[in-house]
Amino acid sequence: MLKPKCSSLQSRPWRRLTALASTMILLTACQVGGNSPEGSTSGGETGGLKLGSLLPSTGDLAPLGVPMISTVPMLVETVNACGGVNDKPIELTAADDETDPTKGSLAMTNLVEVKKVAAVVGSFASSVSQAAVDVGKRNKVMLVSPGSTSTEFTGRAKKGDFKNGETQYWARTAPPDTYQARALAKLAKEKGFQKVSTVVINNDYGVSFEREFVQAFKKLGGTVINEAKPTRYDPKGTTFDSEAAAAFANKPQAVIAVLYAETGALLLKSAYEQGLTTGVQVMLTDGVKSDEFASQVGKTSDGKFIIEGALGTVPGADGSALAALTKLWKSKNNNQSPPAYVPQTWDAGALLVLSAQAAKSNSGDAIANKIRDVANSPGQEVTDVCEGLKLLKEDKEINYQGASGNVDIDENGDVLGIYDVWTVKSDGKLNVIGQVEPSE
Repeated sequence: MLKPKCSSLQSRPWRRLTALASTMILLTACQVGGNSPEGSTSGGETGGLKLGSLLPSTGDLAPLGVPMISTVPMLVETVNACGGVNDKPIELTAADDETDPTKGSLAMTNLVEVKKVAAVVGSFASSVSQAAVDVGKRNKVMLVSPGSTSTEFTGRAKKGDFKNGETQYWARTAPPDTYQARALAKLAKEKGFQKVSTVVINNDYGVSFEREFVQAFKKLGGTVINEAKPTRYDPKGTTFDSEAAAAFANKPQAVIAVLYAETGALLLKSAYEQGLTTGVQVMLTDGVKSDEFASQVGKTSDGKFIIEGALGTVPGADGSALAALTKLWKSKNNNQSPPAYVPQTWDAGALLVLSAQAAKSNSGDAIANKIRDVANSPGQEVTDVCEGLKLLKEDKEINYQGASGNVDIDENGDVLGIYDVWTVKSDGKLNVIGQVEPSE
């Protein structure tokens, strides 16, 4: 059987990447730029840096996950073209976590114990990363998530849950929902809403977001009318009539909906079919921010999109490296701009390869020990990964300035960020209309 070439995965528009991403997952090892013995130890000390990605090409978050998946080989191709890491090409293995914690844990175990990767870009769903990071920590494999935003990670990091010895094996390039929840609360107040209700997916992402939003909105003088009996839906559910009815009950001015795309679309469609959405502002978050979401929810009887005019927030990108990444992405994706979380994915991969070079080692523990050194000051500010690798080879210190932001990582593995405000247009597409900073 012919083995697909990794380079072909970066030349198609992202909307057609689902099938290609699935092809990537089926590869036993997508070795970009070189080969090494299958039996080499974790970290690839006898070969090149072994890098993994653990992201969803299937499941609830696939619409957002597919372009994230294609970002990692794009980074690897760039790095290998300028000499690789520690003078050897990176070897990349991609795994589909299926937006499922159990399957994600199994996929992470395969990456670590069979493929012997030293570091992993992933995952996206917070519930998957919660499971995967324990596998990584146990095996001294560094995990950097480009999209797991649950506040639970900060709490676990403070307790030392991600440490093996003195080394922490967790970081993320997307800010925690502590900040996004505050930003959405501020946006709701700026729009004049005093009484809102919430409906969230019942997992780490949804519940932690709900908790932070309620606290922030009340601090701003607002009321969450279902605070005493919050509406949470089962991510494995197939019908959500009762949850939709509960969320829209008692005439809220707005419903704060923290959802995943497939299940969230069913819930919002049910709310419309029950006649509950008239006069209620729907406010969404990053979990559904894709141009396919409005079509998933469906149209009204007169042909309009049900969620036309909905507002949402998503971690934005304003980093020094964004222009160069946008140019590269457009060149490989029919002149389309990078979708949400592509900048954070690029930065996650960049930090891992720069850390390996800084450590002059391809082992997971060495990478983990250098991640904050290359992300934070002091050091020469660099936006180009290849320039950073060159300086590190010369034993110089760097401070990587990413595409998503400055990616300064604190002791809990967290970064700060800004938030884009988006809306659903009449054609169902999403349009960024501004930015909002978190409330204090």
